[in-house]
Amino acid sequence: MAAIDGLPPLRDVIQRHGLDARKALGQNFLLDLNLTQKIARTAGPLEDVTVIEVGPGPGGLTRAILSLGAKKLIAIERDARCLPALAEISDHYPGRLTVIEGDALKIDLEDLGIDGSVRIIANLPYNVGTQLLINWLLPKAWPPFYLSMTLMFQREVGLRIVATADDDHYGRLGVLCGWRTHARMAFDVPPQAFSPPPKVTSSVVHLEPIENPIPCSAAALEKVTMAAFGQRRKMLRQSVKSLGGEVLLAKAGIDPQRRAETLTVDEFCRLANGL
Repeated sequence: MAAIDGLPPLRDVIQRHGLDARKALGQNFLLDLNLTQKIARTAGPLEDVTVIEVGPGPGGLTRAILSLGAKKLIAIERDARCLPALAEISDHYPGRLTVIEGDALKIDLEDLGIDGSVRIIANLPYNVGTQLLINWLLPKAWPPFYLSMTLMFQREVGLRIVATADDDHYGRLGVLCGWRTHARMAFDVPPQAFSPPPKVTSSVVHLEPIENPIPCSAAALEKVTMAAFGQRRKMLRQSVKSLGGEVLLAKAGIDPQRRAETLTVDEFCRLANGL
């Protein structure tokens, strides 16, 4: 694969630094630089934007983001073995790449003090991707600090993110994402694009915040979706019985004989507000 920026091919970088992908860290390195550019382009214009990337690994997506003109890139990486490879990229793009060594689950992105427009772009580690997304959906303030999130997940997770009522993949994650964002599947990524190849297809999902989502408590919404989808084959009068059952459903104007997967985001918000 020809380089996009004058830096060595990623396979050479990985070999030179001894960067075997580690299952414990949820690592699968993306080697196709044309594909990483496609992911970066999906995020939208990067000029005059600060990008936050989580889990850059040897830097394939990092290089694509910088080559497409991002003003600044903040990369959060917990694997110290990857830092020398990222330092080479930083030297190639002076003053534009900042690498933070740490666990993204323990870093509040709002506390990074970024001025101006922000986009989050990441090939997320499989083992923490969903939790990171939920963290970013529930920041301290809304509208959030970012313009968009362009994220790669296992396809199964991607389908849950974009699912709507009456979809087989619809659940708590779909409700939460549908409440606060416009989410769409951008494209799939085959296993052979990675090293090592995962056993599943991956998908890139693009999410843009809804400026004024339906007024609702996030904690209450999580509570009603947990109860409703925890017994998704049962009628709502039974699955939300512990939260008030038919009294709560009547308050929200919802037929107690319906099931969780038939409720729209608006209806879940009405249930949450009923609490």
